[in-house]
Parts: sequence; structure tokens; C-alpha cells
Amino acid sequence: MIDHCAMTFENTRAPGADLEVELTSQPDVWERAASLVSERELLPAHGSRVAVVGCGTSWFMAQSYATLRERSGHGETDAFAASEAQIDRDYDAIVAITRSGTTTEVLEFLDAVRGHRTNVRTIGVIGDPNTPLVDLVDDVVALPFADERSVVQTRFATSALALLRSSLGEDLSPVIAQARAILGDDLDDELIDAEQYTFLGTGFGVGIAQEAALKMRESSQSWTESYPAKEYRHGPIAIAAPGRVTWAFGPLPDGIAADTEATGARFEHRDIDPMADLVRLHRVALERARRKGLDPDQPRNLTRSVILGAPPVEHR
Repeated sequence: MIDHCAMTFENTRAPGADLEVELTSQPDVWERAASLVSERELLPAHGSRVAVVGCGTSWFMAQSYATLRERSGHGETDAFAASEAQIDRDYDAIVAITRSGTTTEVLEFLDAVRGHRTNVRTIGVIGDPNTPLVDLVDDVVALPFADERSVVQTRFATSALALLRSSLGEDLSPVIAQARAILGDDLDDELIDAEQYTFLGTGFGVGIAQEAALKMRESSQSWTESYPAKEYRHGPIAIAAPGRVTWAFGPLPDGIAADTEATGARFEHRDIDPMADLVRLHRVALERARRKGLDPDQPRNLTRSVILGAPPVEHR
């Protein structure tokens, strides 16, 4: 029997409806993730040598966590794209971040670790606990309340980072307050309608900048680039021009704002936590997609999970 009510709902839903719900829920979901005591205890101990792996958005969150963990003195921490991760290094623990738990490269890497390195502890941070990953790791940190319907990922990734940051002893209440404030801000047409975007970051903001560029590409098929902030003047600034935006996350290198503005490009920066400012980028990306007639819940050429050598599998 055809469910005409369901068909009507699907045909009338606003483009990006799921993404809008998910991105605006981030402060509340971060608060919940940061409060998970038993889950924090499963994460790598202070002083341990750690590798963190993921694909796409999860890789960028791995980069941010690795920077924060090492710079805060918790131990040597490397971040890898799962397809390029090093299996033979002397790690005490490996953390795999994956929303779906079905990503081929992550599963292949964990299977290889299990076959070659029985002395290393593996930890999966996942959104959907009913997936193949749970059988390949020693411990599972499940965040099902942060899982998502939209193909374009927002709250799972940032909630995983919120949990990981809280495990390092960070108080995230100021970050959460900043994100809530951003949700009430008016959006700027000049940011939404720009011709091109370059995202810059310092510290853990480098991973955030890469994620910002990916979100804008996925959501609105836009031309974006991302770099460590001090690399910008080593060539990439050549692309800056009127009608284009350079958006920075984290503390600014001296002179970079003035050098960018001298090109006629807009330099965008707020003195807030990069993870909170990423929520503002999410809002801009959603509105840009809608103005272009796109649906970021079902973006072109993308599926919720990359499963190589098999038909795409949807996990809702």
C-alpha cells in the first residue's frame, strides 16, 4: 500500500530541514556529550601515545582533538585519514571516529590493527552503535543522541569533539554559551552570497577550518579552500579579491587581517572558540544552499556513509 501522507510530507519538506534541526541543536547536544562520565573514562589515559583516525569530517575532528590533547600535555597524539594511517607505530591506543560505523576505510584499518597489533587498545566513537565497527574495537563510545538524518554532518562531529575536549579537562560551558548566542544572530548577505571562500585556522582551529571548507562545499557546491593561517600568505592569498571571503578560526597571526583586506576581500573573524564559530558557518552554508535551490540533506554525489565496493547503505 502506498503511504500518500508520507509522500506528501517528503514532497513538501523544506530543503535542509534535517540539517537545520541538527545544527541548531548543537549547544544542547554538546552539553549532554560533555557530561558523559563513564564514556570519558573509556578514552585514552593521560600520558598514553595515541593515534586518532577518521574520514572526511571525522578526520578533521581527529586533527582538532590531536592538537588539543598534545598541546595540553596529555600525550603524543597523531591524526590520520583512515586510509593513510600508520599501523606499525608504537601506540598505546587508537581512537576511530565514525558517525555511521560503516565507513570502509575505518573498518579496514581497524581490521588490520586487530590482525597485526594485538597489544594496542582500540576505541570507537560512533553515532550508530548497531554497526560493524563495534565488533572491531575494544571499547565503544556511542553518541546515538547526536546521530543525524542529514547527509551533511554537523552535530555528531562537533559533539564527538565536545566529548573529547571534556575528557581533557576542558570546561565547555563558555563554548556552549557562545554557540547559543550565535544561533540568535542575523546572517550577513555578504557572507552568504560570496563568490569564493578561504578558511584559515590556528591550533585546533586548523581542523575546524578544514571542516568549514568541506561543509560549504558539501552543502552548497561552493568553491572553498582551507589552510593553516600562517600558510595563507605563502601563496593562497593570491586568490583573495573583492566579492570573496577569508574566514579565520582561532587567534590571528599579526597583520593577516589587514593584508587580506588590502586585496578587497572580506576578512571574517570573531574572537570566540572555533567550535562555536563553526555553528555560524553551518548556518551560512545552509542558507547559501537554499538560495541556490539545493538540498544539503541530500547533496549531489554524496551518501551518508562511504562503503567501497558495495551499494550505498542508509542507516537511519
